[in-house]
Amino acid sequence: MVLQLPPLTALRAFDAAARHMSFARAADELNVTPAALSFQIKSLEEHLGAPLFIRLNRAVELTDAGRALAPDAQAAFEQLAKGWRAAQRTQDHLSLTVTAGPAFTAKWLAPRLFQFAQEHPEIELRFSASLRMMDFARDNVDVAIRFGYGPDPGLYALPLAEEWVVPVMTPELALRYPTPESLTEAVLILDGSIDFIKPSVNWKAWFRTMGIDAPPATGPRFDQADHAIDAALAGVGIVLGRRALVIKDLAEGRLVAPFPKALKTGARFRFLCPEGAETRPQINAFKNWMLHEIDKTAHIARSMTLMEPAPE
Repeated sequence: MVLQLPPLTALRAFDAAARHMSFARAADELNVTPAALSFQIKSLEEHLGAPLFIRLNRAVELTDAGRALAPDAQAAFEQLAKGWRAAQRTQDHLSLTVTAGPAFTAKWLAPRLFQFAQEHPEIELRFSASLRMMDFARDNVDVAIRFGYGPDPGLYALPLAEEWVVPVMTPELALRYPTPESLTEAVLILDGSIDFIKPSVNWKAWFRTMGIDAPPATGPRFDQADHAIDAALAGVGIVLGRRALVIKDLAEGRLVAPFPKALKTGARFRFLCPEGAETRPQINAFKNWMLHEIDKTAHIARSMTLMEPAPE
């Protein structure tokens, strides 16, 4: 026997009233009169054959039946709204919303966006700098760039270039520290954003892999990679820079890597979007543009000797 559900408008009126515990506020939300909202709820109660609210003088309370229905009614409308937003996005070929971490946004995306805008003036590009894992439909996001290991079930996931870390510094500091051993006397900037990588790719690991006995690094510590790189650009010290975040500075000479012995991270940046969405014109255009931009600095990556971190 097929379950005969009540009208959607009546359920929607109930959901709003149950969330607000007020017919007046629910009516305001739905842009209807309180009388119209009350009529919808009364019709729902008649459909059920039991009251859903206890009407008090200036308030309402849910009955047992109302408390049983309210959570699932709210969840159903939230899920329906999520699906509707996702359906709407499939029809939008002129805007693109991308989320990426603050460091990647600052060091990789922002310096290159003018080029994308020049090549694709028809696409309205929006950015959200965040490390929070997004719900693509709920958050109205098309593409997420995330750093880590994956896996990413249910998503189209394209690993970008292999990531590594290497000591980078200003050209002036490179003159003061001509050998890997001399770095033991330098100010070593600590980037806390790579602490999660296993095996470790910190200064201790780099020196150990190079066969250098070095004291523990005690320089300034930053939780955000872009802040650590900015300190290196200011000449504060030397940082183990991640490929994606320092490669433009290396290509343009603001930073140098005089000791091109880089530690593999294992973790990578991934281009993420809902499965099937990768073929949407603006998403495909953005993906291909990113891959082309990565290719522009591939010669610097090829100049590095990639090493596995030595066991601790």
